[in-house]
Amino acid sequence: MGKAAFQLSIALIALTASSPAWAGGSTPIPEPTDLTLLAMGLAGLIIGRRAAKKPPKD
Repeated sequence: MGKAAFQLSIALIALTASSPAWAGGSTPIPEPTDLTLLAMGLAGLIIGRRAAKKPPKD
């Protein structure tokens, strides 16, 4: 149980140290919308499937 407690405390320290409230002087970066991420994922799947169907070039 000692190792698990140590790992949990390290995880909690990492989460609180990286919280935005403690990071001073940084510029917020806008995040992409959910629809954009969904579209990019679908495009990746379509491109990947098309590339997998093509025979390899010699």
